[in-house]
Amino acid sequence: MITTRAQPEIGGIESHVAEVAGRIAARGYDLEVLTTDRSGRLPRRERVDGYTVRRFRAFPAGRDWYLSPGLFWAALRTRYDVVHVQGIHTLVPPLAMIAAILRRTPFLLTFHTGGNSSAFRERARRTQFRILSPLLRRAHTLVGVSIYEARRFEEIMGLPEGAITVIRNGGSLPVVREPVEPEPALVTSVGRLERYKGHHKAIEALPYLLKTHPEARVEILGSGPYEDELWALAEQLGVREKVTIRLIPPVDRALMGETIARVGVMTLLSDYEAHPVAVMEALTLGRPAVISRTSGLTELADLGWAVGVDQHAGAEETARAIARQLDDPLLPAPADLPTWETCVAGVVDTYDTITGR
Repeated sequence: MITTRAQPEIGGIESHVAEVAGRIAARGYDLEVLTTDRSGRLPRRERVDGYTVRRFRAFPAGRDWYLSPGLFWAALRTRYDVVHVQGIHTLVPPLAMIAAILRRTPFLLTFHTGGNSSAFRERARRTQFRILSPLLRRAHTLVGVSIYEARRFEEIMGLPEGAITVIRNGGSLPVVREPVEPEPALVTSVGRLERYKGHHKAIEALPYLLKTHPEARVEILGSGPYEDELWALAEQLGVREKVTIRLIPPVDRALMGETIARVGVMTLLSDYEAHPVAVMEALTLGRPAVISRTSGLTELADLGWAVGVDQHAGAEETARAIARQLDDPLLPAPADLPTWETCVAGVVDTYDTITGR
């Protein structure tokens, strides 16, 4: 499995790989995860949950290009039965695909597309993906984590509908050890602190929400470059004392489970998500969600799993949606939700098809 970043670094792909890799190893597969480390401070090799993680330096240290010659040569020199490329955005996936092609190793790729706070880079994505199409066409299987993502790449690559397999993310968290009472008006937003993630929309909705729910507060779980702007916005709107921003280490799944179990409403008002792990985790714990009707998030609203608001909805409209979920929550039946077990089942079925097991 080759991925640009892996835990303890933070992100949706990082969470997906951690959840899936351990379960694959538990099924008896001999699994290595090749990934990068721009800092040079993480272990070069370690055992995690029954599989091996090998990390290689990536350059430049201050940009998100992730050029990693060491990872490329390791993938080229090592004989694998299957290479599973996780993600599409950085330089790691094309180099991983080239290494697999040169080794004549069958490979699959899961797209895991995400957003970006740079409008220019968002506009350039389509061109980037078209350039990568010749490599993508060499894959044994292409996987989207949502129908939206699959249809998007089928259109970009000129493939027939259904050519790309859909395997949704799961969302399980460790069972909470002690009973946890949800905080009735706690609004939580989870994710890296970047503008496109939409944390600011939850803060902007808070003054309107306080009119009907005086005890309401917003908790943002994450870290990133947009934190100062979020604090400034809370100060400007006069709700700073009602806002909390903190990071839960991604490897502390028990603490994350206890924290999400206390949520009144989970919000994800992002500009782009393929299939959000954070929302799936909240739904699995029976916590209601409010999401933006955009990209793969729209599917969650269409399925009746979450309440959706227009991507460009005003703060008052967003507050009304949150209030509805606080007062009369819409929740999916647990049996309808995908799990990490169903996700892994789809992945290993693909591995077995490739290897002929």
